[in-house]
Amino acid sequence: MALTLYVDTDRWRAHQQSVIRQFPGLVPVCKGNGYGFGHERLAEEVTGFGSDILAVGTTYEAARTKDFFGGDLLVLTPYRRNEEPVPLPDRVIRSVSSVEGVGLMRGARVVIEVMSSMKRHGVTEEDLGKLHAAIDEVRLEGFAIHLPLDRTDGTDAVDEVIGWMDRLRAARLPLHTMFVSHLQPDEFRQLQQQFPQTRFRARIGTRLWLGDPGATEYRGAILDVTRVAKGDRFGYRQQRSAADGWLAVVAGGTSHGVGLEAPKALQGMTSRAKGVARAGLATVNRNLSPFLWSGKQRWFAEPPHMQVSILFVPDDAPEPKVGEELVAQLRHTTTSVDRTVDH
Repeated sequence: MALTLYVDTDRWRAHQQSVIRQFPGLVPVCKGNGYGFGHERLAEEVTGFGSDILAVGTTYEAARTKDFFGGDLLVLTPYRRNEEPVPLPDRVIRSVSSVEGVGLMRGARVVIEVMSSMKRHGVTEEDLGKLHAAIDEVRLEGFAIHLPLDRTDGTDAVDEVIGWMDRLRAARLPLHTMFVSHLQPDEFRQLQQQFPQTRFRARIGTRLWLGDPGATEYRGAILDVTRVAKGDRFGYRQQRSAADGWLAVVAGGTSHGVGLEAPKALQGMTSRAKGVARAGLATVNRNLSPFLWSGKQRWFAEPPHMQVSILFVPDDAPEPKVGEELVAQLRHTTTSVDRTVDH
């Protein structure tokens, strides 16, 4: 019995095709845990829809993925001096975010990242004059800009890209290809129409693989059920049960990513109030699990174990049965499943 990712395969692939149509020349991204599907599975999908390129996060991911995908591999993490060398085929393209980095990549295929309002990494406008000599020593695949998801200051994504296009053109740098991210379809079309001599390629991961939440569902199988009365002791820490009910042992623990929640950026008073409330409950060992039973999110009876979670199901809910499955609301990018089932 397992923590399972169920995939409505036809619906999932139909969504992929809708994204591909909206972003011609799309560069699919497969990094981290493969968005919950794994690198091998996503490489198969990319091969299936005929992409010539796949973007990965690191050189280590490129080394693993090269055996699953036969096209070009774009490494998104920029090259750094003295990084550990990883043997990679010539079809791997490296991202570079500094003039020094370009100079150290002599003979390699490179994409040069420019500094966006993300302020994460990239060459600056002041660096552009120094790039001419450096790019003569590499095989330049294009420039790239990584844009923020939210624009709370009211700025415009298209304007930011146009600004960089103008700077690169003024510096007489080649503009045959520009890799972009976090653009809406209409923004992408606008840029392609405004700069017909440049091929824009959208690097897309989340929207491509996870853009239709209804196409996937996590479920954890119930492994054991034990009846408890108010006051009974249980678990590693021998806490007392707060009420009559059942302890349900469910597949899915910390090794799967259950209970390991990434920090969220809270916006607005309602989300902040909920965050404060959750923190307050956690101080008295009350933590909601991601598992649902009878339409309600159920409480952890105690912190999740390595491969299972113990949930408390109160008397007023239907009795859970061994072998049944609980839907789990899990974050794809932090979850590792025992199996994936297509249906």
